[in-house]
Amino acid sequence: QVQLVESGGGLVQPGGSLRLSCAASGIAFSVYVMGWYRQAPGKQRELVARIISGGGTNYADSVKGRFTISRDNAKNTVYLQMNSLKPDDTAVYYCNALLGVHDYWGQGTQVTVSS
Repeated sequence: QVQLVESGGGLVQPGGSLRLSCAASGIAFSVYVMGWYRQAPGKQRELVARIISGGGTNYADSVKGRFTISRDNAKNTVYLQMNSLKPDDTAVYYCNALLGVHDYWGQGTQVTVSS
């Protein structure tokens, strides 16, 4: 049974930081492309950042220079370090694991940026 469990969300003031974690089980984690997506109220789900098995990354333009995705294959965990948070970053953040037709999602964690 595949499980992706996100943690680390919460309420933070503008300019603050959060680190999201996603612990995976039931998959050969190291070969999967791992991604973070987000969905704000009334908007479509969008890609935030993605990291391939070899460590290469790509980011949405809106988060470049502020967010960093990383992975620890020994711990089957992917992280999203979010700095300089803005109110526009408020959303439910979802972890994704992708390998060919195998496409798995976590349950999401809420991030709210507000003063």
